[in-house]
Amino acid sequence: MLRIYQSFAGRISLPEPVNGCWVNVTQPSPDEINRLQTEFNVPREIILDILDLDERPRVEYDRDWSLVIIRIPVASPENGVPYYTVPLGIFTNKQASITLCAVPSEVIPLEQPSIYREPYQQVNDILNFILKLSLRSANLYLRYLKQINQQTARIEKDLEKSIRNRELNEMLKMEKCLVFFITSLKANELVLAKLHNAKRNSISDINEDLMEDALIENKQALQMAQIYSDIQSGMMDAFASVISNNLNLVMKQLTSISIILMIPTLIASLYGMNVPNYFEHASLAFPGILLFSVFIAVVGVFIFRKRKWF
Repeated sequence: MLRIYQSFAGRISLPEPVNGCWVNVTQPSPDEINRLQTEFNVPREIILDILDLDERPRVEYDRDWSLVIIRIPVASPENGVPYYTVPLGIFTNKQASITLCAVPSEVIPLEQPSIYREPYQQVNDILNFILKLSLRSANLYLRYLKQINQQTARIEKDLEKSIRNRELNEMLKMEKCLVFFITSLKANELVLAKLHNAKRNSISDINEDLMEDALIENKQALQMAQIYSDIQSGMMDAFASVISNNLNLVMKQLTSISIILMIPTLIASLYGMNVPNYFEHASLAFPGILLFSVFIAVVGVFIFRKRKWF
């Protein structure tokens, strides 16, 4: 989907591009990719780089254009893991500024793409726009990290009494999400540092404060992700032992039940043999043997409970 706006405020949409406009592209079709090449003069290799889900964040400058790529978090339970990261490219030339992402995200929603609170604010500062995107991305990382922590706490409760691998697989998915987040946040921090160094002499006071906020939020998200990852790594080893111990307890209980049931089975087998047993003519032989079997089984249960085998 390709939409054109008058400025980065994202309030006034345009049917055709004008100089200094903002073009927001999400999940581009082949026709939209060709339009980016022909109408907006975006090199094809840059488009393919941004659409590559494994592309690393970076900053590039050329004589006629500049490119900033950051990685943003995306929630997608159908993707195998609940959260992962994708590249978001901000391409700028003399004609327009273009944001390009391979999947929809909450950083730049399709319906309300504006990242500014003022309803009619017209912003044309590309650095301010990039910093706003970085700050929103860092806040989204923090929100997803809290959700990951809540899901992990729920899985922990299930793991305490589980003997299956399903909960352990869910923990592995959470760990995979944290690895994605840590790698992306570290790379985003380098991009912000490079932008700060490149604009050190020309950056305004507002952008300086915004840059500091973006760095702080990014660092906080990185620290939280690392802490959660360290905790989960320890829990994975602990809960693997818990699952094994729970399975051993179940096998112990089943073995104890088998031994208790074997006692009346043995007695019934002895008195069910086709040989004289001195009780074949007694009228109370059957109820007597039955009561004796039950008594021996109860005694066995008492001994097992006393020794804490059952």
